[in-house]
Amino acid sequence: CYSDAKRWICYNEYGTSGVGGRAAGVNGNGPTKLVDPLEDPVPGVGTYEDFNTIDWVREKSKDRDRHREITSKSRQSTVALLHSVSDAFSGWLLMLLVGLMSGALAGGIDISAHWLTDMKEGVCLNGFWFNHEHCCWTSNETTFQERDRCPQWKSWAELITGATEGPFAYIVNYLMYIVWALLFSFLAVTLVRAFAPYACGSGIPEIKTILSGFIIRGYLGKWTLIIKTITLVLAVSSGLSLGKEGPLVHVACCCANILCHLFTKYRKNEAKRREVLSAAAAVGVSVAFGAPIGGVLFSLEEVSYYFPLKTLWRSFFAALVAAFTLRSINPFGNSRLVLFYVEFHAPWHLLELAPFILLGIFGGLWGALFIRANIAWCRRRKSTRLGHYPIIEVLVVAGFTALLSYPNSYTRMSGAELISELFNDCSLLDSSQLCGYQQVSCVGNTLADRPAGPGLYTALWQLALALVFKMMITVVTFGMKVPSGLFIPSMAVGAIAGRLLGVGMEQLAYYNHDWIIFKGWCSPGADCITPGLYAMVGAAACLGGVTRMTVSLVVIMFELTGGLEYIVPLMAATMTSKWVADAFGREGIYEAHIRLNGYPFLEPKEEFEHNSLAVDVMRPRRADPALAVLTQEGMTVGEVESLVESTHYSGFPVVVSQESQRLVGFVLRRDLLISIDNARQRQEGVVSASQVVFTEHAPSQAPDAPPPLRLRGILDLSPFTVTDHTPMDITVDIFRKLGLRQCLVTHNGRLLGIITKKDILKHMAQIANRDPDSILFN
Repeated sequence: CYSDAKRWICYNEYGTSGVGGRAAGVNGNGPTKLVDPLEDPVPGVGTYEDFNTIDWVREKSKDRDRHREITSKSRQSTVALLHSVSDAFSGWLLMLLVGLMSGALAGGIDISAHWLTDMKEGVCLNGFWFNHEHCCWTSNETTFQERDRCPQWKSWAELITGATEGPFAYIVNYLMYIVWALLFSFLAVTLVRAFAPYACGSGIPEIKTILSGFIIRGYLGKWTLIIKTITLVLAVSSGLSLGKEGPLVHVACCCANILCHLFTKYRKNEAKRREVLSAAAAVGVSVAFGAPIGGVLFSLEEVSYYFPLKTLWRSFFAALVAAFTLRSINPFGNSRLVLFYVEFHAPWHLLELAPFILLGIFGGLWGALFIRANIAWCRRRKSTRLGHYPIIEVLVVAGFTALLSYPNSYTRMSGAELISELFNDCSLLDSSQLCGYQQVSCVGNTLADRPAGPGLYTALWQLALALVFKMMITVVTFGMKVPSGLFIPSMAVGAIAGRLLGVGMEQLAYYNHDWIIFKGWCSPGADCITPGLYAMVGAAACLGGVTRMTVSLVVIMFELTGGLEYIVPLMAATMTSKWVADAFGREGIYEAHIRLNGYPFLEPKEEFEHNSLAVDVMRPRRADPALAVLTQEGMTVGEVESLVESTHYSGFPVVVSQESQRLVGFVLRRDLLISIDNARQRQEGVVSASQVVFTEHAPSQAPDAPPPLRLRGILDLSPFTVTDHTPMDITVDIFRKLGLRQCLVTHNGRLLGIITKKDILKHMAQIANRDPDSILFN
């Protein structure tokens, strides 16, 4: 018998003499029945804490074991066979549900944002829920010149003062525009602050980090989904220089994460869940742009960390379902899936590649400048008192944006509407200011190159001012505490620059037909230059410069516009913009924000060029205390608990003994604590004096000793190891390709130290002359 300070426990040769002892007693002769996590799984073992990295190898191994068990059972009975079929089908069913839910939400967001954007300028008398376009659809009193005016739609000046024109009416409309913008932005930032702080920003940097194996609890939860959906509509409608495309990727991933809980296979396996999230990222771009193929390529090129062939097929299926759902809702009212449909009637000429490459250079320079300026502003926000007042910051930026946007018609309209206007090719029936030319000579339904008129000159001045305004205001807007995408603002900057260059080329060709560069393909009276094409190429160049996307961007652009014939100009501009931007820094905007926030993300595109060895990076260093290890036997529960409490490490190597330091395996801190707590509750007799055993067979003990605690089931017997002279570039490749959390360093089989993902990131930061403590999380 012995005492554990609360009660006496006695053992005979068959087990305990008490009630409720599920673990038998231990002596030299009697049978031993101990709780072993390997045979009797413990709830919580194998799970992860917040702000930790998953063990990809363990998760994939768990899934293989589960699949092997289901396959072997399927040969034994019909019920097991049906279970095997349903398990195989569950992934496709989940993709179907993700596509349907994301498509429906995206359609609702598009319709709501259009309605609230128009509400800043007026209201429909037939029903306040109609936007401007829908309100005037059924009216018989619209004219061709003023097709957007109808008696059913009233501006705020008409409702309040009864006047439609004049200085007073303009001031009233101006003030109402600012009031609505402030109201929408205030509601957006307040809802984010109060209910879902993770709903702010684009979401793509965090999703990239999550897909690499990092855990951020609540980032893809139901509250984040609800608040992000509502506040995205409000933020876009407020007139801030942001888009909804990036946040729609976050919304789709939230849908996928929530629906994963309906299926055990995905609920209990973090690696399998990340395959679904990769497909959901493709769905987000599919519904944002109406570009399902571009969405799949975006997920593969830009977001995903692990993208097997099976995920490619499922991404394609989910993007197809989402695009079909969005097409059924028809949010744009034009029976088309694409956001900016274009029909250019003149083919491009080989000599036009020079201005297209020039747009690529502009896009690369703008992308590099924008990233540096935005990161500097966001770092200032984090390090000064500015970050303590997010509501005031949003209101000031929204008020300033509305104040400067309203006088200029090109900044007053929404980003998507502006891009659509800039992509447009002038036809005979166009009343846009951008088509304000002097002479009219017909070539089919299009107009030949012609001299610019007063209307076009006015439009060009307004566009030049809009370009400067957009470039400056987007820097401070992206990263505020409201949902904010970057695709549309970047494309708007490039489209304005492209349109300006396109009109300039058009006028140059008109007045200089006899120049050698125009001879043979641009004769007088012909439609040679298409300014809308230049706007499209400029949009792709600027977006490529900011995000460093290439293949997926070109596919998104031709899906977005239907301009399949113009792939070569898009490719030339996109590749040029990437090369120019990479000359100033290889990070895109999302990678820069990942580094700014200190997320533990190993960028697959970044080369490790230093010639250091594993021994230079591992811990402990020469001046550090010895490595904290557990022995496979000989330590008590109290000693193990004391070691765990005195350190903050996420796991501990297990060695044969303190003298030999021969490696046995690796055990995670969380699994260790959960197993000990569980054993105290379920195994009678486990006390602080009980031995902790990691061996296959429990060692012999004295007859009066408490029963040992066997923890071999939670021990990783095949941890990844490298020798102390392994080059760090190989070690970094191992971490990237296998998604490791840690790697043990040995010398002739003896344990020397440990390298964690955080150690590698700190080492890479030191090499790049950055602060190594900027890596915030374990």
